[in-house]
Amino acid sequence: MSVPSRDQVVEILERIALLLELRGENPFKVRAYRNGARALELLEGDLPSLVRETGLEGIPGIGEALREKIGTLVQTGKLPYYEELRAHFPPTLFELFDVPGLGPKKIKALYEQLGVASADDLEAACRSGRVADLEGFGAKTQEKLLHALDLLKQGTGRHLASAAATAATALYDALRAHPDTIRLSVGGSTRRRNDTVHDIDLIVSTRQPAEISRAFLGHPLVTAVLAAGDTKSSVVLQDGLQADLRVVTDAEYPFALNYFTGSKEHNIVLRGLAQERGWTLNEYRLAPARKGAPEIPKIREESDLYRLFGFDYIEPELRENRGEFEAAAEGRLPDLVRLENIRGTFHCHTTASDGRSSLAEMASAARELGLQYLGIADHSKASVQANGLDAARLKRQVGEIAALNSDQDGFRVFSGTECDILKDGTLDFPDKVLKQLDYVVASIHSSFTMDEAAMTKRIIRAMTNPHVTMLGHLTGRLLLRREPYAVNIPAVLEAAAETGTLVELNADPHRLDLDWRWWRLAREKGVRCVINPDAHSVAGLQNLYFGIGSARKGWLTKADVVNCLPLSKITGVLSAKREGRKP
Repeated sequence: MSVPSRDQVVEILERIALLLELRGENPFKVRAYRNGARALELLEGDLPSLVRETGLEGIPGIGEALREKIGTLVQTGKLPYYEELRAHFPPTLFELFDVPGLGPKKIKALYEQLGVASADDLEAACRSGRVADLEGFGAKTQEKLLHALDLLKQGTGRHLASAAATAATALYDALRAHPDTIRLSVGGSTRRRNDTVHDIDLIVSTRQPAEISRAFLGHPLVTAVLAAGDTKSSVVLQDGLQADLRVVTDAEYPFALNYFTGSKEHNIVLRGLAQERGWTLNEYRLAPARKGAPEIPKIREESDLYRLFGFDYIEPELRENRGEFEAAAEGRLPDLVRLENIRGTFHCHTTASDGRSSLAEMASAARELGLQYLGIADHSKASVQANGLDAARLKRQVGEIAALNSDQDGFRVFSGTECDILKDGTLDFPDKVLKQLDYVVASIHSSFTMDEAAMTKRIIRAMTNPHVTMLGHLTGRLLLRREPYAVNIPAVLEAAAETGTLVELNADPHRLDLDWRWWRLAREKGVRCVINPDAHSVAGLQNLYFGIGSARKGWLTKADVVNCLPLSKITGVLSAKREGRKP
């Protein structure tokens, strides 16, 4: 029997809620399962142990009936109630829940009236025009659904960096503990800190390749074996992510690590440089390709390889053939920002809007992480779906933050808001409300389909407000689910520089917005970055890790990221714009 993980139990509870909603069940019953899923996400400790020792009794959001079902699922690996619900619907129906713009009500209409029970069915119904004729849909919705389906196809086989990091860490830890491992690293796009990945690469040096391969193939995360050998193995993990293992000798390790880190474009340049010197470079060795070729010194580390070609060591995040070789040859590579440089962060939500942790819990967690300050930016009133705060509720929260700060020593909570940028570029709160706050994150949460000129004008108008401290998730993208809206990014960055507006690198793994490819231009224009987790819970503060990875890919240094500043200096940055100074 396979014991389901906490994430799997949460997913099943959420799916039960969706199926109940699809069947038109009592909304209170639907909400009970969603609340239970949320409660499990926040629950500390090992779930099987808690079920065994306490039966989950006394946990808010989990009633007696739900406790029994979770217990059954954890103890047996199955839940008959869930299986019975699923039996009423085709197994492919869950594909529809992954399509942006489709909720249970629309799925129910599509299923009952058109017989749509899969993504393929939906595409066929859209292309035939039947969806447009359905009440509550129309031609515009049909067009959007086709576009969303195309996006999902493009994302097939891709996974968020967060999913890859979790799985890679589990595999790494298991192989690191193996007595036959000499050296070990995660490679590929995970090591280069890309925002999405196709698979996970692990490189191990050992004298016992068969033992290492056996341990890899037997890992609990492995659900299927695609290839098994002493030097190369490929598997499929529980979440559908593929993982590849390369086993080499320790002499081969630096070459294998470099090759399987990539990128392809970076590797092509290195191989060309080797050929120019009469050598051949591959994943196993650097060797003479012709008689009379220069002697090759011993290569023990990756850094030795770069030094041999006349370069400073190039960090994995920069290996995209986007100017790193020229900078490395001239000693101009940046000293990239590191996670330990972060002193605080902003754009965090609490239970006052759509967060799942209280103000006190968020502050306590930030302190435990060693941060000196934390900014709370719950949604403004226009974000009705996120329980946005009106002016009165925001004022009460400002008072709560002030009271909390009175009992702090060397740590401060800043009061802010994630204020919606309305369609005309005005803000969801008037200036008399915004001026009560320490800072303002201005973001777009609606009217995504404006043309580029109108959207750009909208954002720039918002930035001219002196109370707007930082621009949140500039392009609105959701990785693998929603494309960025049309916006002239260089023009927005120019306006940010002129107005002294900080630009957010939203570290939520679903966003990582602004994309890393734009940060060098932002830096050239004098725009300063703020790495924010967009945390909706205590756990969400860990998103900073992914933001740092994206910042490093964007060539950013500690000096480019304002929340690397200590508490004693950040207050001046937050107040600079409204005082007419550059942050």
